[in-house]
Amino acid sequence: MEVSAALFALRAHHDVSGPIEIRSDSTYVVHCFRDQWWKGWQMRGWKNSQRKPIANRDLWEPFIDLVIARGDVNFTWVKAHSGEPMNELVDALAVAASLGFA
Repeated sequence: MEVSAALFALRAHHDVSGPIEIRSDSTYVVHCFRDQWWKGWQMRGWKNSQRKPIANRDLWEPFIDLVIARGDVNFTWVKAHSGEPMNELVDALAVAASLGFA
């Protein structure tokens, strides 16, 4: 879900001028870009360092393409359940959606 959320957020703000910051409690999302894991995935034919297929490739490919195309997307990791207002809000929305309330 974290990959989907970040991808949808970037798509929703494609017309925003200036840098975009994606703040996520997902180390998977943040490290993919901060540490450029995606480059290794592409070089290995969309396999991870253990030679296993990358999960959610259908989400990662367009997400990576958008980040590269913009060239000004920054990723910041935030601790989950630490009181950061927006992180708490999106967690509550995700729970509500999973229960059929959103």
